[in-house]
Amino acid sequence: MRIVSVDFGDSHTGIAACDRLEMIASPVCIIDEKRFEVCADKVAEKIKELGAELAVVGNPINMNGTYGPRSEKCCEFAELLRARLDIPVEMWDERSSTVTAHNIMNELDKRGKKRKAVIDAAAAAIILESFLAYRRNRNV
Repeated sequence: MRIVSVDFGDSHTGIAACDRLEMIASPVCIIDEKRFEVCADKVAEKIKELGAELAVVGNPINMNGTYGPRSEKCCEFAELLRARLDIPVEMWDERSSTVTAHNIMNELDKRGKKRKAVIDAAAAAIILESFLAYRRNRNV
């Protein structure tokens, strides 16, 4: 199944997708858009363009398991996507995905503008990798 993940951000939203066999998650692009509704339009269009059968939106749950303002905003964003798409949109716990992406960039010695250009898409790929691992372990 073709699955696309979204790492929603106030200015930059990362998009990643997996192959139809759900083996590899790869960064696709970053959508630079600050307007909430317009961002949802652009993300929905990209998801359709990629032929996704499922969309996964990262949910930045607090480390103590509570849902803060950032999580609420991501849930609102997922609702906007649901209204624009004819496929399921699921929320997925993305705690520490951006931190992990930064650590990977450090290991690859990507700094400055090079990092900024890919970090959100890398975080989306990390979210999707986690989701795919869950699906494999659950035999979904």
